[in-house]
Amino acid sequence: MAEQLTAPAGPVSIYAEASPNPESMKFVLNAQLLADGVSVDYPNLEAAVNSPLAQELFNFDYVGRVFIAQNFVTITKTTDHQWAQLIPELRTFLKSYIEANGPIFTVDPAAEQAAAQQAAATPANASEADQATSQKIIDLLDNYVRPAVEQDGGNITFKSYHDGIVTVNLQGSCSGCPSATVTLKSGIENLLKRMVPEVKSVVAEGITI
Repeated sequence: MAEQLTAPAGPVSIYAEASPNPESMKFVLNAQLLADGVSVDYPNLEAAVNSPLAQELFNFDYVGRVFIAQNFVTITKTTDHQWAQLIPELRTFLKSYIEANGPIFTVDPAAEQAAAQQAAATPANASEADQATSQKIIDLLDNYVRPAVEQDGGNITFKSYHDGIVTVNLQGSCSGCPSATVTLKSGIENLLKRMVPEVKSVVAEGITI
């Protein structure tokens, strides 16, 4: 079983922080849930097979998506309930669960994430040049995009590169966020075009630009 978390010396404190996505709320903890740079995104209960914490959160009928990073959990709601009604319940649950040292993961997400990135960067049918370009893109997303996007409670990860087109996945609060298309085009696409001349466009699965 993976290491669960590094708990603080005293009680766990949690505060809620709004994200650009009005349906998502970021719950920030004074406890380490994952190593820096590692995150996991569960779009539904079925995807959360390796996270007992996420499975418990999906028991709340208004929870539609769970994103876990180093020291925060982003929850996306599916109902018209106001966050003012939901935040106290979710904060109390998270505090109690983590203070009781409840299991966060059953499989180390760091190893899974590293393997997934390696597979995305080196598909069998890609040329050496495309593989090198893919790795440059992954490094830029990890070093420049991830820290900024995590501040908003989500992440944007690399899926593929082909013929100048970069395809990414939207995670956490970024999925379904009204400003996601602007972030992709005015932010990430411009960055990648400037740093990697081979890049012509950036697209995200599940949204239309």
